[in-house]
Amino acid sequence: MTKDRDIIRIHATVSGLVQGVGYRYFAYQAARGAGVTGWVRNLWNGDVEAEAQGPRASVAMFISRLKVGPRWGHVDAVAVDEIDVAPRETAFRVRNDAG
Repeated sequence: MTKDRDIIRIHATVSGLVQGVGYRYFAYQAARGAGVTGWVRNLWNGDVEAEAQGPRASVAMFISRLKVGPRWGHVDAVAVDEIDVAPRETAFRVRNDAG
């Protein structure tokens, strides 16, 4: 059983060829596969931004998938910071608002 202290949340910024290649859908599928909650969205500068929350191992799996990206894209870098947990979040979603 996962204890509350094992739950983490990260903020990630992904740079490279990550818009117009299905990256947000790829991240959504990766999140579902890893069992994490959070969101993903495009940024105005061409990067993609995501937050993910779940057990440390699940979040690590999600980050490893972000570094790969979809076949039509190319990931140059993934910057990750640990942030405060969002206590009532229950799903992972694709946001359409640009940051």
